[in-house]
Amino acid sequence: MPTHHGPRRARIAFSDAAAKQLENITTEAELHALDRALVVISVDPDAGEPLPGDSSGPALRQYTDDVEAVRVLYFVTALRTVVVVAYIEV
Repeated sequence: MPTHHGPRRARIAFSDAAAKQLENITTEAELHALDRALVVISVDPDAGEPLPGDSSGPALRQYTDDVEAVRVLYFVTALRTVVVVAYIEV
């Protein structure tokens, strides 16, 4: 009997600035908060809200996790890769 899998998750990539932020995460709580937000975004890249602004580049989105008090700024490529631009504690 074939196994039913859920929807395929989007690939997550990090901009250079976001990768630098990851290097500065020092606590397991911060890592857990970011991980929780990335899971939501990888399952549904449209979960965040579009940010108003210049339409000449990629459309930036923001996802805010009120439980973990974090915000992730990202954009989605044509191949549905989520590129994280910044991670912000709120």
